[in-house]
Amino acid sequence: MAFYYDQPSRTFSEYLLVPGYSSNDCIPSNVSLRTPVTKFKKGEEPAISMNIPLVSAIMQSVSDDTMAIALAKEGGISFIFGSQSVESQAEMVRRVKSYKAGFVTSDSNISPNQTLADILELKAKTGHSTVAVTEDGTASGKFLGLVTSKDYRVSRMDPATKVSEFMTPLEKITFAREGISLKEANDIIWDHKINALPIIDENQRFVAFVFRKDYDVHKENPHELLDASKRYVVGAGINTRDYEERVPALVEAGADVLCIDSSEGYTEWQKITLQFIRDKYGDSVKVGAGNVVDREGFRFLADAGADFIKIGIGGGAICITREAKGIGRGQATAVIEVAKARDEYFEETGVYIPICSDGGIVHDYHLTLALAMGSDFCMLGRYFARFDESPSNKVMVNGSYMKEYWGEGSARARNWQRYDMGGASKLSFEEGVDSYVPYAGSLRNTLSLSLAKIKSAMCNCGALTIPELQKKARLTLVSSVSIVEGGAHDVVLKDNASTSVIF
Repeated sequence: MAFYYDQPSRTFSEYLLVPGYSSNDCIPSNVSLRTPVTKFKKGEEPAISMNIPLVSAIMQSVSDDTMAIALAKEGGISFIFGSQSVESQAEMVRRVKSYKAGFVTSDSNISPNQTLADILELKAKTGHSTVAVTEDGTASGKFLGLVTSKDYRVSRMDPATKVSEFMTPLEKITFAREGISLKEANDIIWDHKINALPIIDENQRFVAFVFRKDYDVHKENPHELLDASKRYVVGAGINTRDYEERVPALVEAGADVLCIDSSEGYTEWQKITLQFIRDKYGDSVKVGAGNVVDREGFRFLADAGADFIKIGIGGGAICITREAKGIGRGQATAVIEVAKARDEYFEETGVYIPICSDGGIVHDYHLTLALAMGSDFCMLGRYFARFDESPSNKVMVNGSYMKEYWGEGSARARNWQRYDMGGASKLSFEEGVDSYVPYAGSLRNTLSLSLAKIKSAMCNCGALTIPELQKKARLTLVSSVSIVEGGAHDVVLKDNASTSVIF
């Protein structure tokens, strides 16, 4: 006879935190969100920690090298998607590891034979007013000059005018050679009163820009996540199919931490993959595994050698695993049970294995609930897909800007390595959808707001650290009526006054 759980599985929306005593030093500015990423023994420090408890999902529409750099600047880790060629993924990792803060690879480049119309089209696409002119129109071509808004007047010029006729040539531009330090580059910018400094190599090939406007931004990244060589920390997703080829390539490229990307982690496939990594690299290569939703799944992956374990099946905004197969569990219930298993394992072995809540996050307060329930950090897809830094296209839908967002189990992603069960090299059926999410601008502004909410809620619970929150948190189930009570109700909202009617 099948086993039946006595209680229903619950979501984050069914819980609230009950406030606790807060001392006068419990203010958001004193809160630390630092959290472990990889397992460690009692009394030791983890090999990898983060300064914020957020990582971006292993998805084509979420995590590439641009997102990895942006999130590392804020103190988190992006796991670059693995549903691409080994060479392409490894190159993304290399770009993150070779990125020098302040040295920006240009994404606005044009050739001298193109026209003013091309300049205007490029500006509309990127929003950038400074365009590099290179021989072949690429970011690494021979540098010939610049085009800024000072170089042309749309009302007085023919759109067919060649770029070569109005650009500012190299001999009239202040530039610097590759190898210059960021401090030296900024000194040149200030001394010459310029907005952008091109960096070129000894063969006149374009390397990067240093922008005046970025100076203050770099000073505002006190939580940026760096390795021992002062390079940004980056993660990468792997699968249980081509790991013998993919893992060595990612390690060679410099990936700091890997994660097996799978819709179900309680499998021999993951055990075999983890064993390969341990046999080849010992404990030097850090790798997470998952996803699981119960104690048994956690113990299995802990014993198999995972450095962290992901929780969640079917809770993602674009995941339809529960609809397609009837497999999954409410995210809150899954986190609570796995957190208990994690603590039991720590008591038994003295080894602490961090857990990551993946999916089921709809509102900012769900992040605080996930941490209070025992998660060390959260993996987010929809949240990060909304930003400029995600790799998907920004499109206009019904008069509003949106970003494309699709699941790894969708036909668009075709990530069969994540979902198949040892069958043919294709998706048997879809477990994800192709969709849109509201465009939210740059990552930095929205992320700062989300983190501020987490810190404020922690102070309401009298906690200054995540472990303290997990120790002090008191949670209560809420009724459907109290959920309604928790939002705006029985009023006419000003923004909707012309259309709202209250009975």
